[in-house]
Amino acid sequence: MTTTTPGAEHELVLTRLIDAPRRTLFRCWTEPELLKQWFAPLPYTITHAELDVRPGGTSMITMRSPDGEDMPLPGVYLEVVQDEKLVTTDAYTSAWVPSEKPFMTAIVTFTDEGGKTRYTARARHWSAEDREAHEKMGFHEGWGQCADQLAALAAKL
Repeated sequence: MTTTTPGAEHELVLTRLIDAPRRTLFRCWTEPELLKQWFAPLPYTITHAELDVRPGGTSMITMRSPDGEDMPLPGVYLEVVQDEKLVTTDAYTSAWVPSEKPFMTAIVTFTDEGGKTRYTARARHWSAEDREAHEKMGFHEGWGQCADQLAALAAKL
């Protein structure tokens, strides 16, 4: 079951109870070969993932559209709590170098619920306009589909 909650004026939230331990979901977020299998809503794909999972570490993920357009998604980890929480932002591209146009900070939490995991993904935007644009781009559908793909992958691990 998925629930979506309109958070603060600048926030979009997706919550799901996934039948997998939080350690497994954390691995799917932090191991490049696992992340590539679920992180983009099909038919989009992830063709490249470099993850330096530590506060201040960079990530470089490349998403490919069905028509072959590559979309680089650079970011920096702000907080990493093993098996519990990841915070990353596109406000920086690497080593605290500001990006041209920051869009959001993602806060992902994994809460144990008796062997299952309460998975919560928050997208906090720099403005209400960015939040609205992300919602119109299909935040709930796209991030919901990715959560389904994450749950399916976690069930195999």
